[in-house]
Amino acid sequence: MQVVVYSTIFKEEDTPYVQDLFDVLAGRGINAYVYQPYLDQIKDTIQFKRDVGSFSGYIDFRLKKMDAVITLGGDGTILRAITEIRDSNVPVLGINLGRLGFLSSVEKGKIGESIDLFIRGMYRLDIRNLLYLEASTPLFGEMPFALNDITILKRDTSSMITIHTYINGAYLNSYWADGIIVSTPTGSTGYSLSCGGPIIFPDSGNFVITPVAPHNLNVRPIVISDDSIISFEIEGRADNFLCTLDSRFETITSKDSLAVRKNDFNVQLVQLQDHSFQRTIRQKLAWGVDRRNY
Repeated sequence: MQVVVYSTIFKEEDTPYVQDLFDVLAGRGINAYVYQPYLDQIKDTIQFKRDVGSFSGYIDFRLKKMDAVITLGGDGTILRAITEIRDSNVPVLGINLGRLGFLSSVEKGKIGESIDLFIRGMYRLDIRNLLYLEASTPLFGEMPFALNDITILKRDTSSMITIHTYINGAYLNSYWADGIIVSTPTGSTGYSLSCGGPIIFPDSGNFVITPVAPHNLNVRPIVISDDSIISFEIEGRADNFLCTLDSRFETITSKDSLAVRKNDFNVQLVQLQDHSFQRTIRQKLAWGVDRRNY
């Protein structure tokens, strides 16, 4: 078995957990390739009991057969890893060294147990759809896709912007707001949720359109089919606006026409035995917890 270990930032307090992961991989005879920028950060701190290789990026998936990408960090680390995984169909197993962790489901104290479950095949693959951005001018190079959300936001002024929105060519609404979010079900527990959007189950086949601080109080988030094409025209007092795909961003202008649709490929997240979306949202959002009982 061969895996890629992916992360971007090494923190000293994470040393015991990173060491534990490489010890477990070595003890189970698993070949590990480490994302090169991360390997440069850990090579003088982590002791490798088995030689590790280096992983440079997307092209390496064409050269080597990988069984999984193991991410070390939070959900943001998984979002960045997907820009390297792209359409290679290599599943992602996220070890949560961050805080909330909706996507990175493995607790840092259960690394050995989780790797053993993966080796024994005691898991399922969650298929997660992505968003694809089409623009009148080239944006985001070879990676115009997002797992969580695509946003259009004001940038250089405190004034609201107007976002004329269409679904399959039919006019929906002109949002007077600080911005707008188009979210996948995966991203429904992220920025969209903080702006009042609903939680959507991962396999529901929907997109969520959520305005950011809308001026019209009767404008609410809406849920539409992910077979839809959502297009936008933007205007405002400023010359520039912000367009984001997950954690990446580009500057756009009112001359740019944007459209969002379902991406042509998806990603696979490893969900170990006894893990479920229901369990995750109960734990992460503390549903059913009443502090008066403690």
